Amino acid sequence: MGFPLLDIVGIGAKLIDKLIPDPKAKAEAMLKLKELEQAGALAQMNADLAVMTAQSDINKVEAASSNPFVAGWRPFIGWVCGSALAVQLVIMPLGVWGASLAGHPVPAPKMDTELLTTMVISMLGMGGMRSFEKYKGVATK
Repeated sequence: MGFPLLDIVGIGAKLIDKLIPDPKAKAEAMLKLKELEQAGALAQMNADLAVMTAQSDINKVEAASSNPFVAGWRPFIGWVCGSALAVQLVIMPLGVWGASLAGHPVPAPKMDTELLTTMVISMLGMGGMRSFEKYKGVATK
């Protein structure tokens, strides 16, 4: 991926226009610049395609597994956070409501949502960090 705010080809074209007075030499230099631009773009596209293909292969292997906790701790933490959210937002309110309808009102226990929020935000941060490492090509196994 290039730098979207830095137009290297445009800067190179301006430099060629100012530094090379001969029209034929200028056209050759511009052609060479365009070839370099295309080669870089193709190399980046090939690298991106290789990463997408590798990720697709990983996704296929994980999808073929019958184990719901396939890739280790990340799915486990996802299941724990999802279960905690389900208890806090669905099961407990329905239980309190059902108990009230049955004539036995019970106060809903207070869950530590601060801990749950901290955990979810931490997971999002670690996932983002891992994605950034993969993007930079420094991810470890």
